[in-house]
Amino acid sequence: MVASIAQLIGKINPGLYAKNGKDLLKKYKSADEIPAEEIEPQAVKYSKTTDQWQPSVYQFKLDKGETGIEASHGLVYETYAEAIEPVYFFLVDLMEEFGLKPEKLIDNFTAAPGSTQFAELGGRATAMQAQAIKMMGDVNTLVRGVLNLIYDLKEMKMRIQTYEDYKNPNLKYSALLSLKQIWMDKVDMQKGNSAIKALANSQVGFVTLIDAFLAAQTKEEVEKLDLNDRVRRILIQRIAEFNQWVAESDRELRKRFEIEKTYLKAQVDNLKIYSRWARPYFLAAQKLEQKERTRDVSLVNTFNRIVLELTVMGKKKISPKDLAVEGTFPEHLKKEKNVIKLRDYFEVVLIDFIFRAVPIQGKLIGKVEITFRGYSLNKEELAKLEELLDESDINEMLKLVEGVTEDTLIQIKEDLDEYINDISPKKSEEEKPSEDVNPFLAMLGFYNKKPEKPASSGSSDSKKKKEKVVIKSESYDEKSFCRPYAAGSVVETVFTLFDVYKKAHGMPSFV
Repeated sequence: MVASIAQLIGKINPGLYAKNGKDLLKKYKSADEIPAEEIEPQAVKYSKTTDQWQPSVYQFKLDKGETGIEASHGLVYETYAEAIEPVYFFLVDLMEEFGLKPEKLIDNFTAAPGSTQFAELGGRATAMQAQAIKMMGDVNTLVRGVLNLIYDLKEMKMRIQTYEDYKNPNLKYSALLSLKQIWMDKVDMQKGNSAIKALANSQVGFVTLIDAFLAAQTKEEVEKLDLNDRVRRILIQRIAEFNQWVAESDRELRKRFEIEKTYLKAQVDNLKIYSRWARPYFLAAQKLEQKERTRDVSLVNTFNRIVLELTVMGKKKISPKDLAVEGTFPEHLKKEKNVIKLRDYFEVVLIDFIFRAVPIQGKLIGKVEITFRGYSLNKEELAKLEELLDESDINEMLKLVEGVTEDTLIQIKEDLDEYINDISPKKSEEEKPSEDVNPFLAMLGFYNKKPEKPASSGSSDSKKKKEKVVIKSESYDEKSFCRPYAAGSVVETVFTLFDVYKKAHGMPSFV
C-alpha cells in the first residue's frame, strides 16, 4: 500500500497532523520510525477563543489531537453532459491567483479492462517499454565497453609505471626483472619450442638459460658468465632482442594508452547521449503504468470506466518581518538579527482529486471528488516531505543499469575523472572541473551537480549519499507566532478556495 501525501505529512509532524499521532509516537518512539501507512491523517486543527478584553473579537488557536475544527473541505461534482477536466484546471488557476504556486505530486490512473482507455493507454505503455528496453540494451553494451577500456587502461598504466621505474637508477634493477618476465611470457613464448622457458624446461643443457637471461643485461655481461657455448649464443641473441623490445614497446605502449583514453572519452560521450535518450522513455513508461485497484467498486471489468487520482500542493511563504512592521507580530521581530534566526514558514494547501470518469470522444465525463486540506509547515518539514516522496513509490527513482550500485558508480567516476580529464583521485577538490562528466550519474538524473568532497576511504558513510533531513525543534517565536499565523492564514485560504469554487459551480458539499 502506497502512503498518501496527507499520511506523509502526518509522519513528518504526527503531533499536529496525525489523529493517532500520540499512540504512534508511544509505540515507535520516533516520528522517523512511524510507517506512513499507519497514519490517520488530519489537516490543521483550530479553534476560536473569545478575547477577554474584546468579547466580540475571536482569536485563532492552533489545536492538537482530537480537539478543534479541521481545515478540510470537500466537493462532489457529477455530469454526463460536459467534460470534467476543467474542474482541475479551474482550481489550479485559482491557486495561482492566490499566490500558492501549485505543484502536482500524484498522478495515477486505473482503467477497467473493458474500457477504451485500457487498450489505448496499454498500447502506448508497451511502445514506451519496448523502446526503453531497446535503448537500454545499447546502454548496457556501452557500459561493458567502458568498463573493459578502464581495466585495459589500468593495466597499461601499471606497465608504463614499470618503464618509468626502469629509467630510475634506484628502481632500475627490479623494473628490469619485471620487464624480462613480461617479455618471456608475452613475446618470447611465441617462438614455441625455441622459447627460453621451453628450452630450459625441456632441453638438456639449457637449465641455466632462464637464470642467465635474468642476470645479464648486455652482451659483455653474458660473455663474463660461466656458460656453455650453446647457452651463450642463444642468450646473446635474446638479450639483443629484449633491449630492442624495451625501447619499442615503451613508445608503442604510451601511444596506445593515449589512443584508448581518447576512445574512452568518445564512448563516454556516446553513453551520456544514449542514457539521456533512454531516460524519457523509462519515465513515460512508468507514468503510463496503471495503479492496481482490484477491489474498487467503481471499476467493473466490462464497464467503460477510468479512475484518476491527482494531488496538487500549493505553498506560500509568510514574512515575519513584514508582519512585525504591520503590528501582527511582536516588535522585536522587526530587527533583522532576530528574523534571520527563524526558519521560513509556509501556508500549504493540498487538493486531492478523484475522477471516476467515462472516456467519450477524447474527453472525460462523470464524477469528481475534491478534498481541500490546509497545513502549516516550515522549510525543514517541506524538505522532509520531498525526501519521503523520493523514497516512496510515488516518485520512485529509476535505476537504469541493474546491479550497478551507488558505491560502484563513485568508483567508476573516479576512474573516468582520472583517464578522461587527467585528474588523479588524490588531487584536491579545487583542481577538479566543475562539470560532472560521469554518464552513470546522468542516467540517474544528477545533471551538472557539483562533486562532493571525498571523505576518508575507511568509512562506508564517506560515499556520495544525500544526507537525511533533520527537523529541529521550534523556537519560542516560531512556535508562538510563525506556525500559528501560517495555520490561521491557510485555514482562511482553504475555505476561500472551497467557497469560491462551490459558489461558482453550485456544487453540493460533503464531509
